[in-house]
Amino acid sequence: MIKPLVKQRALSWYASFTACVLVLALGFGFAAPAAYADVRKADVIYGVSVDSRGLSVAQCPSIDAEYALVMDSEGTVYFERNAADSTQIASITKIMTALVALESAPLDTVVTTSARAATVGESSASLAEGDTMTLEIALNALLLSSGNDAAIAIAESVGRVIAGDAALSDEDAYDVFVERMNTRAAELGCTDTVFENPHGLDDGIWQGSHHSCAADVGIMAQAVMKNDTFRSIVATPSTTIDVTRADGSLASLYLESTDEMLKNGFDGACGIKTGFTALAGWSFAGAANREGVEMYAIVIHSTSEAQRFTDAQTLLDWVYEHTGDYRLVNTSQTTASDVNGSSADVPVVAEVAHTEWIDRTVKATVADPDQVIDIFDLNGNISQSVEYDELTGNVHAGDKIGTLTFKQRNSVMATVDLIAAEDVNAPDLFEGIGVWWDRLFRGFSGQSTVAESVLYNETPLVVDKTSA
Repeated sequence: MIKPLVKQRALSWYASFTACVLVLALGFGFAAPAAYADVRKADVIYGVSVDSRGLSVAQCPSIDAEYALVMDSEGTVYFERNAADSTQIASITKIMTALVALESAPLDTVVTTSARAATVGESSASLAEGDTMTLEIALNALLLSSGNDAAIAIAESVGRVIAGDAALSDEDAYDVFVERMNTRAAELGCTDTVFENPHGLDDGIWQGSHHSCAADVGIMAQAVMKNDTFRSIVATPSTTIDVTRADGSLASLYLESTDEMLKNGFDGACGIKTGFTALAGWSFAGAANREGVEMYAIVIHSTSEAQRFTDAQTLLDWVYEHTGDYRLVNTSQTTASDVNGSSADVPVVAEVAHTEWIDRTVKATVADPDQVIDIFDLNGNISQSVEYDELTGNVHAGDKIGTLTFKQRNSVMATVDLIAAEDVNAPDLFEGIGVWWDRLFRGFSGQSTVAESVLYNETPLVVDKTSA
């Protein structure tokens, strides 16, 4: 057992040592291993800054990445951090390499590894000069092991296909391919992307203007994930490919995905691409699909390899937590209705005044009482407005008699027709005369001459799951 004095000296020595380490770390610019995830007032949630929305820290995703974005497969953006700012994207570049290759050449196109491809360095699929394989196999080497060798081999081989010139030199074919990468980015709507190579290296001989931004990467991810071959490859944790060596022999190469989110069983994970350089930092474009809802999380310049996946998972979990179905029809009123020979109890959403009567309304329902819409709860409550049609003549069950419009923060989320749930005839001749006299006397006394339309449907409050 350590005596108190000895223990005190030991603690004193430890404190001094720790202080020295901290001083040295600061002096030499070493970074602490812990990540510095945070929530920033300037972070943008569904188009509005955290500060402007007045959201609490608990309601927002706390991440470390300097650049980030989350969007769904339809292009709706849920979260942004410096998403439009230029930055290097490292091997995330290979998303566009794959997209251009898949759109430009058949999967059985022969890809040959040149000397330049085999010696590019950094991340590699272990291809050797003279190796040949199909484009499909080369894409596995490109995307799973993030092979820079595969990137150059694909660019040179597919560049000839794009140019329509099998005799084109490796260098010229490579340039054709990179030019197509830039053209395709512009076609997709990318606004701040410049490709100078097909792999994403950005220093040494590759130093230049190669860059993109999180928003553009999201657009690329959305486009390339529509391709079934790409989806299948990036959803594969590992595989073995066979390539033909220059001497005609076969070589089997084991490829393992760099996507830890896919390999650690994150809920719904389905790809897509990692990246790292000193300038880009630890980066990742990740995808998840839960119950048919697909999201893409782009994180660039996280502080560690593990943190990039933590950031992506944080963003994806957060957006799934705050998105869900919202039922449009909420009313306790029901009635028996016979539409097109089918009788059933239906919800009564409203009663619409029949203008030829003084005191009669037509019960209104909707075609799909179970209709739901996808909403993002942090964007606020759902409101509804109604427009009633002017009802004259005979009204039959199934006729359109009005319109319900649902909005969230002034954006229209859905428009639903009100349809008659019953038949209501116009007054006959004698009933019409009676209505005329009744209205005449009501006019003298200031009474209402037409029934009042009533809306029964309710819009329940959207509950924020985090703060509730």
